[in-house]
Amino acid sequence: MMEQQGRDLSGVSFRSGFVALVGPPNAGKSTFLNRVLKEKISIVSKKPQTTRNRILGIVHRPGAQILFLDTPGVFSGAAAFNSRLVKTALSALSEADVVLLLLDAAAPDPETEALLLKALRSNRSGVVLALNKIDLMEKKKLLLLMEAWIGKYPFEAVFPVSAKTGNGIDALMKTIERLLPEGPPYFDRDAVTDVPTRFLVAERIREKVIRLTGQEIPYAVAVTVDAFSPSADRSLVRIRATIHVERDSQKGILIGTAGQKLKQIGMHARQEVEAFLGCKVFLELFVRVQKKWRKDPKALKRFGYE
Repeated sequence: MMEQQGRDLSGVSFRSGFVALVGPPNAGKSTFLNRVLKEKISIVSKKPQTTRNRILGIVHRPGAQILFLDTPGVFSGAAAFNSRLVKTALSALSEADVVLLLLDAAAPDPETEALLLKALRSNRSGVVLALNKIDLMEKKKLLLLMEAWIGKYPFEAVFPVSAKTGNGIDALMKTIERLLPEGPPYFDRDAVTDVPTRFLVAERIREKVIRLTGQEIPYAVAVTVDAFSPSADRSLVRIRATIHVERDSQKGILIGTAGQKLKQIGMHARQEVEAFLGCKVFLELFVRVQKKWRKDPKALKRFGYE
């Protein structure tokens, strides 16, 4: 009976399962996920802690359905908000059939890597190591790094990859598929994620805030979609969203002189949301000061950072 559940209608063995995608901030986890999905569901920037939530990405292959859990970057942080992000990331380990540890080969982070290895030692799932950003490394240094990592943990396999260029990704995906248990697909073939559309829209707005403002703003900003109203023929969606910051000075930066910065953010966000939704978008953005929201459990819950 169990064997039948792991086969498709033609009798060919089928595999499905969850893969926890973990690593330090800025290791390239979201870039990797968007590449294998061939669609953008995780926002990307060069600033750490861009990903704040655990996001499910569904990869459909002829013989498998791979369910990636993209997680926030793991790092040492005592603040309540930072601790929640790390807890969100590490909680995925217990739910995964396979763990994909993705590291920045070009910029090692020994402290965070030690934290990750400690967490993995209590994990029962098979672990695959991907050393990312090899496009930025010399081959000799990469070979030495791979040799060093092979001795640190009993990985199922170690792969040098570039999420940016796609180099090494196919071989990595074949190994992950092989490690998954036999079982039926969890989702229909047209599903890419289980994340609500409103969340994906809010994340795209937050990405533009991160990219178009300075160093301070990204960590202090959250975005909520307050209204999402499609027209009767679905040719237009009216969206009202609020950008939450912690201080009046941050609000001033976001709005800018004569509102120019907010207009710039809105224009870039609207263009990407239109491409995502496949229709025209009327986007209204507001900025609200929510003092010390990153230290407020109620605010963290309301903004979706459980």
